[in-house]
Amino acid sequence: MLSSFTVPETIAKPAADDHRATRRALLTMVASATMFGCMAFAAKIASARLSGPEVAMVRFAVGLLPVLVVSRYRRAATHFKRIDLLIYRGFFGGIAVLFYFMAIEHTSAGVATLLNYTAPIWSGVFSVLFIGENISAKVLIPMPVALLGVYFVVRSHAAPGDLLGFGKWELIGALSAVASGIAVTAMRAARRAENLWAVYGAFCLLGLLTTAPLGLYTWKTPRGGEWIALGATSLLAIGAQLALTFSLRWVDAMTVGVISQLAVLVAMALGAMFLHETINALAATGATLTIVGVIGVTYVTSLSKPKAPAIEVVPEA
Repeated sequence: MLSSFTVPETIAKPAADDHRATRRALLTMVASATMFGCMAFAAKIASARLSGPEVAMVRFAVGLLPVLVVSRYRRAATHFKRIDLLIYRGFFGGIAVLFYFMAIEHTSAGVATLLNYTAPIWSGVFSVLFIGENISAKVLIPMPVALLGVYFVVRSHAAPGDLLGFGKWELIGALSAVASGIAVTAMRAARRAENLWAVYGAFCLLGLLTTAPLGLYTWKTPRGGEWIALGATSLLAIGAQLALTFSLRWVDAMTVGVISQLAVLVAMALGAMFLHETINALAATGATLTIVGVIGVTYVTSLSKPKAPAIEVVPEA
């Protein structure tokens, strides 16, 4: 009779450590998505009087501080190889956040976040067109589901004269996802040669330059609780991105594609509870279809690269 096999401690311990690290990364990713949703809520509060571009500009200015203040991060950010890709990433990322915050100002935090979080659809398309990534034809199944869901959501808030339910600001929100898709595609290419802080620094610096013209033009000096809302928006954005970065090593693209949609639910729930943003049956149905469709697109596009970094499937915020 064979004696029972005992796993050597040198093998068992690393396996246990990896399991704990993965579990910790998953919890951190949940925290990241939650913070992104709370950030949208804080931005909505800040933009009650202040403009979306001003809120976005402050968000980028504060986000740039870690690179400016911490010498190690600053040195890493100044070492790069493909400045063209970093410019694309930073510029279009800035446009994505600018449009996202403008949509938050004029629609609701939930609708704007839902529209922005359709970005994985566009990043998948642009990755095929511009950097030669493969994509399965199966993506044509979940993509229409997501787009139908978007239509239901915007239709539930439509005003007379809106095009297919899309008003001006809903279209701006949808364009934020397109711009985010371009930025994420550039980031995918850039991360083949660039370090994380170079990519992050380009995002914050060029995002600041992109949002500054409209931000300064519409500037109103914050007062009272607006400073708190602006600070919360900026700090939640930094915290969410740092938490996301921590998860990169252990969480695959598909998992993050699913968890990141929690931000949409958090933004919608907070808006409904505290800002009286309505979620009727049509909007709820549309949100469900959109989230399921985006998750499906993420699943199909991650089949050929199951270990893709998490940051590659999360929209700009």
